[in-house]
Amino acid sequence: MRVLVIEDDEEMAGAVAVGLRRAQMAVDVAVDGPGGYERARANDYDVIVLDRDLPGMHGDRVCAELIAGGCRARILMLTAAGTSADLVDGLGLGADDYLAKPFDFPVLVARIGALARRAHPAVPPVVRRHDLVVDTARRSAWRADRPLGLTPKEFGVLELLVTSGGRTVSAEELLERVWDEAADPFTNAVKITVSRLRAKLGDPPIIETVSKSGYRI
Repeated sequence: MRVLVIEDDEEMAGAVAVGLRRAQMAVDVAVDGPGGYERARANDYDVIVLDRDLPGMHGDRVCAELIAGGCRARILMLTAAGTSADLVDGLGLGADDYLAKPFDFPVLVARIGALARRAHPAVPPVVRRHDLVVDTARRSAWRADRPLGLTPKEFGVLELLVTSGGRTVSAEELLERVWDEAADPFTNAVKITVSRLRAKLGDPPIIETVSKSGYRI
């Protein structure tokens, strides 16, 4: 799951980013409206956490222009004002959800997760492929009843592969969806992660390398 946090309070933005990364999300941060808008246009995010009161470009305008431009990410608006009128205004701009500050962090994580599930074709919370079981809600996986003990990146790669319906997923898509913007596009991180994931999955092998295309299960 890849998330963009647009929040001008740098301390709060940093704290939210750290918490979401601990929840095994790939997170990018912008601290003003123009920077957030450009990142949202340049990258494929599942969810955008958008503060309403932003410098340079108001959050309302960011939301409206992203929606008008065909942005497919789900948008969760944050605001210091939590009245019914603010809620109606935010949702009227095209936001998918609205959360007033201060908020409980577990609630934020749960709402982001719910929005991310709506951003893509629905998949069951527990996915089974032969003797492989992937629990997308608890971020855990087993093979032949053996817990795999995956790192966040390993789980992210496995989750994307196992929910892709057998299609080939390119290394570029894996890097885009599982890592954040700090990832070097020329890195071999995907190859290394897939290799480690294969070792943990054991035999018989279930991740196939498709020449010059990517990987599939």
